[in-house]
Amino acid sequence: MAVTLRQFEIFIAVAETAQVTKASKKLFLTQSAVSMALAELENQLSGPLFDRHGRSLLLNDRGRYLLPLAKRLIFQIRNIESMLTEKKDSVAGSLEIVASSSIGNYVLPYPVGLFMRMHPEVRINMMVANTRQAERLVAQGVMDLGFVEGSVGSEAVRRTPWFEDELRIVVSSSHPLAKQNSFRIPDDLEETAWVLREEGSGTAETFKSRLGNHATLLNIVTRMGHTEAIKKAVEAGVGAACLSELTICRETEYGWLKSLPATGIDMRRQLSIIQHQDKMTTRLMEEFLRFCSIMSQCGLGREHLASPRRLDELLQQAVAGAMPL
Repeated sequence: MAVTLRQFEIFIAVAETAQVTKASKKLFLTQSAVSMALAELENQLSGPLFDRHGRSLLLNDRGRYLLPLAKRLIFQIRNIESMLTEKKDSVAGSLEIVASSSIGNYVLPYPVGLFMRMHPEVRINMMVANTRQAERLVAQGVMDLGFVEGSVGSEAVRRTPWFEDELRIVVSSSHPLAKQNSFRIPDDLEETAWVLREEGSGTAETFKSRLGNHATLLNIVTRMGHTEAIKKAVEAGVGAACLSELTICRETEYGWLKSLPATGIDMRRQLSIIQHQDKMTTRLMEEFLRFCSIMSQCGLGREHLASPRRLDELLQQAVAGAMPL
């Protein structure tokens, strides 16, 4: 019996989860079906691919050799399927994207909705994760495109600069720092309590890296996994936070939060689009990437991101040809 692509898919899932139970849930298969397929693959390849440690399955030397080859094969098959089934006369299909928190929650929802209204046969599914998780999902081929605010290190991922963002220090309107016009670094750091995102967050990593040696002065009183939770905590007076300017439009407009530019360090950062090096760019992906490039060339300001109507008008004008590409 010849080795099948399904066996390779199961092998990859077990390698990534280290357990038959988790792999079966990921693939929507029974545990017995996964175990049987894996046993058949090992039998056909004349030897084990994993070392068994209790319930965990860890790749041995043969498995580590096979894993990148199997992933590359699966990628190529998916590329062939996309190329041969794609409609040439229309933009259609399903796109899986992942975006880091600031981008996924505050930048992409309106443009994604507009793009699907323009192309009724398109479906875009978006997952929101932190930058590290987004990079991993794109590197694994689970997601077609990623939108991140931090650096990426995987050799399997290609990064394309998108547009520039700026981090701001935010405090409640009653905080002593709200009387200032800027946040002085390092002078104001030591006396400030901080509410930061979790480890792996692009925003938190950028903030700490820009602080350099001054990062040791941070008095972090709590970490939270979502920007909205951080804004509520800051508004309640728990402490200050460092957030993307894209995420605080409405709160600063209504005076709930005070946004302070940081003096002493450069808080600008590059937002990026990432995709797998070996993944074929389909027509749908090409059109969506072109659409996203319009956003960067429009020079979107916070007034557009805070207003779906303004953003909608601007993008429709650009797509219609009023804004040159």
